[in-house]
Amino acid sequence: MSTADFAEYADHDALSLAELVERGEVTPSELVESAIEAVEQLNPQLNAVIAKHYDNARRLAAQGGRPGPFRGVPILIKDLALVEGDVATFGSVFFRDFRPEVTSEYIRRVLAAGFIPIGRTNSSEFGLLPTTEPVLHGPTRNPWNPAHSSGGSSGGAAAAVASGIVPMAHASDGGGSIRIPASICGVFGLKPSRGRMPRYPASAADYVSTDLAVSRSVRDSAALLDVTHGEVAGGAYQVPPPGGSFRAAVESDPAPLRIAFATRDFRGRQVDSDCAAAVEAVAGVLKESGHEVVEALPEVDGQSLAEAFLAVWESLAEHIFTLILAEASQRRTGRILRRSLGDWRTMKLIARLDKRKSGKDAFEPFTWELADHSRHRTAAGLEAAKVHLQQVSHQFAQFLGDHDLLLTPVLGEPPVRLGQIDQEAKWDDIVEQLFDYVAFTPVANFSGMPAMSVPTHWSESGLPIGTQFMGRSGSEEMLLALAGQLERALQWGQRRPPIWSS
Repeated sequence: MSTADFAEYADHDALSLAELVERGEVTPSELVESAIEAVEQLNPQLNAVIAKHYDNARRLAAQGGRPGPFRGVPILIKDLALVEGDVATFGSVFFRDFRPEVTSEYIRRVLAAGFIPIGRTNSSEFGLLPTTEPVLHGPTRNPWNPAHSSGGSSGGAAAAVASGIVPMAHASDGGGSIRIPASICGVFGLKPSRGRMPRYPASAADYVSTDLAVSRSVRDSAALLDVTHGEVAGGAYQVPPPGGSFRAAVESDPAPLRIAFATRDFRGRQVDSDCAAAVEAVAGVLKESGHEVVEALPEVDGQSLAEAFLAVWESLAEHIFTLILAEASQRRTGRILRRSLGDWRTMKLIARLDKRKSGKDAFEPFTWELADHSRHRTAAGLEAAKVHLQQVSHQFAQFLGDHDLLLTPVLGEPPVRLGQIDQEAKWDDIVEQLFDYVAFTPVANFSGMPAMSVPTHWSESGLPIGTQFMGRSGSEEMLLALAGQLERALQWGQRRPPIWSS
């Protein structure tokens, strides 16, 4: 294969490319050059890749790449991940030059599996919004229709995978940030159970967030899970180990399952007709495959659920500001720290000083609003929100005691247009918009249950609309087996967006 063979490179999944390397039919350098050429060809249209690490990638590829099941395969790392010495902006103007001094354990395992990182992908600021339109890097466009969002917060990753730049890209998920862009870009995305993946160094988001990837094939995500799962010693959460290989689970159809489905959200609102049609269509495929499919949904107070999760989400933004203040205080530099100011006034002054350097607001309006609302909550109020979410988690667990899986839309409506989620809108309006749009994904995060977005449907206008399956804690093998069955039945991997590396 030569670097000119774009179609051949893009038509392989990650495991297939690694097999070509293993057989000596292609070199890691050839794969890296193909990926670089794809970035250069497509990124001007997509803005999925916001940092290019070509020199390091070529150097590693020339050495033959690291040994592992993905030896020589190019990959992209999300801008929220920590890699020692590598600029991580978190999609934020304030962190535009930040270089961490540590590599996260998850990324260390990804690299140890043989992948060659060629750059970083775009993300919403701190991963807080379900669309990737940060002020610092600009919006990432959807390869199926560039007027539309690629989702968030792993929007750059999903756009890069959907367009064929790389077969798989790192992604993370704190409220749907793997599943939302996977749904919107027509690729596969699994959020593992809480405790399945390493969470080191520790983060305030460990309660809701986890890592894995978006991919064009189910087996790629499963094989990556095989080589990266397992919490580090001292981790706060644990989940029982799998019964076997996650990749092996993909190869065989699952035993007949009892699957509940719903086209109304947890607040009782009917979703958009395209999203409902996606669920109903895949329910029909499941019935034809021998599964029992029933319409049912846990009886929960959806409004209280949404408000309690918002309280947790707000606290994450405030925690970011707390870390900034602590770092500034430790350095004890500048006149600002010699004044007797409250933390919030200090934070605003830090932001104003940074704006003088960058010419842009240090933080985006939504981030400020989240943090501001959080600081007006009491510690007892936040704890009450977490207790409420835990009670809802028990209700979902009981529901999934009677059903193997819950099938829902990923989102309440088809992919939004860029700019449709307006950070300048009134707070109550944007919150209500997000409650409707991101109605289904946060449950898996606060409950710790695994969930996946499967690319089962495309709208009449040609936009992908994924469906979500959520299972009991530790049930990734069941989810992956079902995803493999649906992949064989629906052949979604044959579909190509208009923006494609060929």
